[in-house]
Amino acid sequence: MTVRTLTPFDQLLAKFERALEAVAGSPSAQRPSPAGRVTEADLDDSERRHAAGLMRINHTGEVCAQALYLGQAALARRADTRDHLLHAAGEETDHLAWCATRIKELDSRPSLLNPLWYAGSYAIGAAAALAGDALSLGFVMETERQVEAHLQEHLEKLPPADERSRAVLTQMQADEVRHALEAEQHGGVELPFPLPKLMALSSMVMKTIAYRI
Repeated sequence: MTVRTLTPFDQLLAKFERALEAVAGSPSAQRPSPAGRVTEADLDDSERRHAAGLMRINHTGEVCAQALYLGQAALARRADTRDHLLHAAGEETDHLAWCATRIKELDSRPSLLNPLWYAGSYAIGAAAALAGDALSLGFVMETERQVEAHLQEHLEKLPPADERSRAVLTQMQADEVRHALEAEQHGGVELPFPLPKLMALSSMVMKTIAYRI
């Protein structure tokens, strides 16, 4: 069997296709959605809009995660770092698909600004990679810790009856905790001040906008 070697143009097209899938398509999850085991609740209009807004934030967060990981992987210096980042990106694709499905179930839509979130996050990921693998993996550690915290906040803010969304976020939170630990095990280091604060600030801006737009 002949194995085709991808040209740089082929690789560029593959990255473009993955970006389109993240921001506008319907990515396929490798794992079944945790919501599949949970019965849909009877939410009123206000609860449904609120749950949809929260899930839109999380969907946008997963769009950003895809771009961050791929940007970091593109410029990673070691093959094992690149493989780790691509594996984590694959699991984040599950999260992206689960969130997209849940948003549709709640009769809503993803953020209209997802192309901008993706482009900005890819650039940030590439910049982090330029600082070296240790700091790049440290960026993953800090990102996942902050995501874990905001998922906990959303678990508390969801309408009490919305167990389908809660099931999705609970599994996502467990995965993010593991991603942070794995990044540390692969050589990630703590980020210097004020990077964590700046990351938290940018995340707050994204969450505020994505909830509505």
